[in-house]
Amino acid sequence: MNTGLRITAFAAALAATFGAAYGVGKGVEPVVSDTARKEPARHDGHTEKSPRPGEGAGAHATAPAGGLQISEGGYSLDLRTPSVTAGDRSDLRFVIRDAKGRAVTAYQREHDKELHLILASRDLVTYRHLHPTRAADGTWSTPVDLPEAGDYRVFADFTPAGEDAENLTLGADLAASGTYKPRKLPAPAVTAEVNGYEVELDGGLRPGAASELELKVSRDGRPVTDLQPYLGAYGHLVALRSGDLAYLHVHPNGEPGDGTTAPGPDISFTATAPSAGSYRLFLDFKHDGKVHTAAFTVEAGAAATPDAAEEPPAEHTH
Repeated sequence: MNTGLRITAFAAALAATFGAAYGVGKGVEPVVSDTARKEPARHDGHTEKSPRPGEGAGAHATAPAGGLQISEGGYSLDLRTPSVTAGDRSDLRFVIRDAKGRAVTAYQREHDKELHLILASRDLVTYRHLHPTRAADGTWSTPVDLPEAGDYRVFADFTPAGEDAENLTLGADLAASGTYKPRKLPAPAVTAEVNGYEVELDGGLRPGAASELELKVSRDGRPVTDLQPYLGAYGHLVALRSGDLAYLHVHPNGEPGDGTTAPGPDISFTATAPSAGSYRLFLDFKHDGKVHTAAFTVEAGAAATPDAAEEPPAEHTH
């Protein structure tokens, strides 16, 4: 998962680059945890790579959609657990196979992991960012506990080992059995509350044109200025397009310890939406040793006039 708008050639590439984190507003005392007073921010193994086609400053081109296919570029996602029972803890197992059907056992590490697994419900209310473990035979596994019955989508985001290997996101459907009651997509809003934190969203998405998304984290009315590194960054943003669950993954361009990127309260992204429509944004951030997820619904292609109505928090585990 490369830096820069990695709406990674998945289900719609958001061409992207990221703005630097901004400074704290005047006249408001920032939130600073005891942990931050004792420990400086450190670099968490984040590596820079050359931008892929369609990425970089000012790029407006979009790459072929990804994350909607179970097989791409000679690799396939073999989901060994196609169904689970809602409300029960299950072991989700899968294998990445090459063009000859062999299990892949060598990967490039990106943001401290060989593979990132995203799981989301079709209604985009339940969201999981998981980090499965790989056995020697190439089988990946991770525990899951899905709260509601229904249809889910699993996304495996990885880069195989090899100098010329490209990042891929493969997707497969997962069913959770039980009594199913579909839910509507939460209404657009400019604020989200999660675990006592408030995150404000400034900006929106425009199809085919770059626009800025700025997210500001605060707690008890005070800006949080000591966000902690999580997977090599101060914030991770995943966007899923309503309707087909096109997968877009975004990371800020700066990183902890680079001498220029501040640890909050603002995290800024520049994004180009691949099409008009509704998108669900999931922002992961870490503070006081815990990872939190704030979720927003945004509309691309129409003048946004979101209200601050409350919406259900994203179901999220790590």
